[in-house]
Amino acid sequence: FLVTSVSKSVLVALYLFTLLQYVCAEWTCRILGNFGMPALFKNGDVIIGGIFPVFNKQEHIYTPFQTEPPKASCVGFDLRAFRWTQGMIFALEEINSDYSLLPNITLGYQIVDSCASPTQTLRAAFTLINVIAESGSSQSIAIARTIGPFTMPLVSYFSTCSCLSNKKEFPTFFRTIPSDFYQAKALALLVKRFGWSWIGAIESENDYGRFGVQSFTEEVQKYGVCIAFTETILRTYPRHKILKVVDTIKESTAKIILAFVPEGDLYPLMQEITRQNITGIQWIASEAWVTAARPSTEEIFKSFGGTIGFATRKMAIPKFKEFLLNIHPSVYPGSSFVKEFWENIFGCSLLLKEEPPKHNGTQGSTKTCTGKERLDAIENAFFDVSQLRVTYNVYKAVYAVAHALHDLLFCEKGENSTIKLCGDIAGLKHWQVHTFSFFTSTTCQICNSFIGAAECINCPKHYWSNDGKNSCILRDIEFLSYYDAMGITLTTVSLFGLCLTVATISVFFSFRSTPIVKANNSELSSLLLFSLLLCFLCPLTFIGQPTAWSCMLRHTAFGITFALCISCVLGKTIVVVTAFRATLPNDNMAKNFGPVQQRIIVCSCTAVQVVICVLWLSLKPPFPDKNFKLSNKKIILECNTGSEIAFYAVLGYIGLLAATCLVLAFLARKLPDNFNEAKLITFSMLIFCAVWVTFIPAYVSSPGKYTVAVEIFAILSSTFGLLFCICAPKCYIVLLKPEKNTRKHIMGKLPSKRL
Repeated sequence: FLVTSVSKSVLVALYLFTLLQYVCAEWTCRILGNFGMPALFKNGDVIIGGIFPVFNKQEHIYTPFQTEPPKASCVGFDLRAFRWTQGMIFALEEINSDYSLLPNITLGYQIVDSCASPTQTLRAAFTLINVIAESGSSQSIAIARTIGPFTMPLVSYFSTCSCLSNKKEFPTFFRTIPSDFYQAKALALLVKRFGWSWIGAIESENDYGRFGVQSFTEEVQKYGVCIAFTETILRTYPRHKILKVVDTIKESTAKIILAFVPEGDLYPLMQEITRQNITGIQWIASEAWVTAARPSTEEIFKSFGGTIGFATRKMAIPKFKEFLLNIHPSVYPGSSFVKEFWENIFGCSLLLKEEPPKHNGTQGSTKTCTGKERLDAIENAFFDVSQLRVTYNVYKAVYAVAHALHDLLFCEKGENSTIKLCGDIAGLKHWQVHTFSFFTSTTCQICNSFIGAAECINCPKHYWSNDGKNSCILRDIEFLSYYDAMGITLTTVSLFGLCLTVATISVFFSFRSTPIVKANNSELSSLLLFSLLLCFLCPLTFIGQPTAWSCMLRHTAFGITFALCISCVLGKTIVVVTAFRATLPNDNMAKNFGPVQQRIIVCSCTAVQVVICVLWLSLKPPFPDKNFKLSNKKIILECNTGSEIAFYAVLGYIGLLAATCLVLAFLARKLPDNFNEAKLITFSMLIFCAVWVTFIPAYVSSPGKYTVAVEIFAILSSTFGLLFCICAPKCYIVLLKPEKNTRKHIMGKLPSKRL
């Protein structure tokens, strides 16, 4: 029937009111029941929950929805999964004993069994808050979708489904194992490497298998590989479904089969294939079973020997074996997990004071355990800690949570940077852990609490991560070299300027007796040309790989040569001004400003810059440095200025000299002689100041070797400006207009002396 929006609201309100009356007696809510799940528990200031498939199969339960459902019955004790639980406990105890990580805070745990079932996993999740998630992807999806809206962080150690990387759907999910997206690409490349083109695929009937095979199929189709068949498998399948998959394998012509299946789901198929003696197939394994022990047993090896695939990284956990050897029922009184472990290891029956629900792991055992059995007296793969893969992922997951708690609860405050408690441990909320730390830990550059990738480690300083984020590649080294296009161009321009300066010196020397050369103070002109020669050589010290000597030379040589150059120009400007004033009555300034005074001005102005450079080199000299921050892919070799103050003091002093010279030349620009050098100096100083004013912002904003190129460009531009503005007009007259190279033409019409 039709229900309007108003009537819907009424019905919902009535339903909630009825439910509230049922649940609450005398306005006091009561718990209707609990799941009664086997668990390992230890109290602490913060309890971290863990969900593990200690029993790997849940017996089917028929629920008619008319009575309270019975408690789940789990079978198939898994020693490997039990070792994962011990990895979590070991990590927590290690953290508790580490005062530097969570001082004065004790981490507790509550570890429950999932039976490798999404429904049982969901029951387990409802009893926990901060969760070290289940191994299976479907189980993790069930938890993430349920607790995600409550911003409860979930860290998985073995859930690889690429679907879980969707942060919009699973915003609080993290993992310490890589996504199957990368495994699928790697497996596709493996297929391409061996030239296989006709492949069968078996997937588990869950999200792990479906998304894994889907990603693999998309990748191999890029290489022209065809999928012969795709079959599904699950550990709870009845035998007739298993036989259907086996028949497909036998009838297919494909002799290469990918099994994207967890070990527990694949094991029934393994048994049937072995039973029917099916051989001659090259199996490709996903990471979930490629390192499992079962395919290597004598019975199964004849069908599955030679299986290839990619395994997760193995790592050693120091002192973990000693921890495993100390497991004893007395340490975990009443724990069905430890009871099943003890019975599996020693093949006996252990009686507990409070017997938990029976499991079928050791039913029928006649031998009774005494509790005095010694774990170090037996050999079992359980104690082989040389191949820790999933256990290590559990270990990392626990440390990820611990570091997140540390970042939330502690900060550095005070003058002495003493660690103080920033968060209130009593008021700690699960959503704070996610919001404060996990949410911000999104790249490998962060990590002592990194989660979300497999074995994400920081590449060494001289390496960077490739596009696939699965290997470290040596960074390229970048500096302004003599061999790249920019270095060649700047070197050529510098040498060209050098040649022009030498040519100018030759012209001035050849025509040194002519009026125009004599009239422009040959001593200062010669010194100016020498300084310009050095200025054109300066860029050569900026090109090439930086060394300790080149870094010190390039900055100090640049500062001193330009100070000498501008000092010479300043001296020439003062000479022009005093020469003009000498034509005025009763002005004796020119008499007091001869060659000696000119030399004093040049030497004293240059000496100030020399003092600045000496102090710079003595206190905090420039040095070769490697810039790792500018680019992830490159190492920028550069000269660190050492002292920024000294560097800008050198530039500032040159700017002061140039500004003084510009002002004086501007004031003398209208002197009445035909060859007014003050005008030429004014133009040269305008160019010089314009170049260096624009240089500073360009220098600061230019990346890498372009910083050096900008500095060289400024040096060459200002040097060419001085050469062309001051020397080129004189060379033009000397070489092309000799009729103007006379004393009469140079002096022009001078004003008469005033009485």
